[in-house]
Amino acid sequence: MTRQAITLIGGGLVGALVAQLLAKRGFSVEVFEKRPDPRRIGHIRGRTINLALAERGLQALRTAGLAERALQKSVMMRGRMVHPLDADPGLQRYGVDDNEVIWSISRSGLNSLLIDAAEAAGVTFHFGQSLAAADLDSQRIALTDEHGVRREHNASLLIGADGAGSALRAAMNAYQPLGICVEPLGHGYKELEIPAMAGSERFAIEPHALHIWPRASYMSIATPNISGSFNVTLFLPLHGPHPSFDTLPDAAAASAFFRQEFPDLYPQMPRFAEDYDSHPVGTIATLYLDSWHIDGRAVLLGDAAHAIGPFHGQGMNCGFEDAVVLTDLLAASKRDAADAFEEFQRIRKPNSDAIAAMTQENYIEMRDSVADPHYLAKLELGKQLARLAPRYFMPRYRLVTFTLLPYAYAYERGRAQDQLLEQLLRDAPNPHDVSLDAAVATLKATLPRLPPLRSVDAAEVALRPTTQEQKLPMSRFAYPGLASAGQARGNQ
Repeated sequence: MTRQAITLIGGGLVGALVAQLLAKRGFSVEVFEKRPDPRRIGHIRGRTINLALAERGLQALRTAGLAERALQKSVMMRGRMVHPLDADPGLQRYGVDDNEVIWSISRSGLNSLLIDAAEAAGVTFHFGQSLAAADLDSQRIALTDEHGVRREHNASLLIGADGAGSALRAAMNAYQPLGICVEPLGHGYKELEIPAMAGSERFAIEPHALHIWPRASYMSIATPNISGSFNVTLFLPLHGPHPSFDTLPDAAAASAFFRQEFPDLYPQMPRFAEDYDSHPVGTIATLYLDSWHIDGRAVLLGDAAHAIGPFHGQGMNCGFEDAVVLTDLLAASKRDAADAFEEFQRIRKPNSDAIAAMTQENYIEMRDSVADPHYLAKLELGKQLARLAPRYFMPRYRLVTFTLLPYAYAYERGRAQDQLLEQLLRDAPNPHDVSLDAAVATLKATLPRLPPLRSVDAAEVALRPTTQEQKLPMSRFAYPGLASAGQARGNQ
């Protein structure tokens, strides 16, 4: 298709990345972002959960030439450091070794890196510009600045990367219903902080882990910053009986709760009262759309199309995959925008639906199951099967986090593997009492071999439907760069 001008609404993480990728492919890109330039205002404490950068996001950043620079701004996390209420903390590794880790990175630092790279590629950014209206028939949009001054802009092709509260999505839905479904979680979050040790950039607790204080229906987590501090996030029901944010309206009430429920965490937060009273309660919901685009005029990606909670650390990674897939489709020869947008939705929607489901399940796992004996038994048996038969068993978390196999494949394979573990533990609840030889034989008789994790063709075969009702996407654009997904691992 002709390299036409693109108007992009939203200059956050996904918006800045897709803008840079499109500009590198020869498109003329202008970005309108309602917030101020993050490079000028810095990080606003209490308003963001640290981001978890995993293999999918890293591969997208490699495509943009930015992976190594992003890793320099990140802290490695080997696994979950679980803090039970009445026992010593223990590490549950994410992968088999330090080749399978995730990275904690601040939103503002990564966003600034992406904006710099996009500008260097020729993208023009307009900050402090909110979308006020979009006329899709005349292909013009109206924008307002912080003073209410209104301007108009020609926009023959619109891309919306303006987040869960997308103004472009609202305008598109008013023009043609998109089938919007929002499922509130009923839980919210508040951000706190463990500062670096006084007079240094040393961490007060183990830096190379995501810390979790699971308490069944609620939890706290802590993620490291390169400055030596930790972002701490309390997740609680928004309403209802104690504990909820209704019953903990201020620091006075919350302090007593933290001293009782998080006795090893509370003393690490000297600014607890200030943070608790000044930081807002964030809400969490899952967003689904029946349609992500209106013919070839406008399309949504990232959180604007499929917002999810933070509990699998995949929201940004999924959005970055979107950016690479959409760029490849728009740049493909002999393809107009309407076809590209339709193919984009066909490829990505089953995968975004799958990671939404896995994210909901992971919240329950993090706040409750990580301390549950039966969960720990399945975890241990799964590790043994993965060690003895790695071509047949890989825990779902590793499939999601350390490969580029489609989310939809990871979801279905994970369900099948979980059913197998339940079967194996039914008569021998202690994993050490399970005959591993018999377990491996049952595994190989029950499940097909995993596809080679670095092969595009094999990944597509893994998704090939056995019935008409089980159709899943099979385009090469679903797995961009899969063959080189392991590159730069040695530097991680």
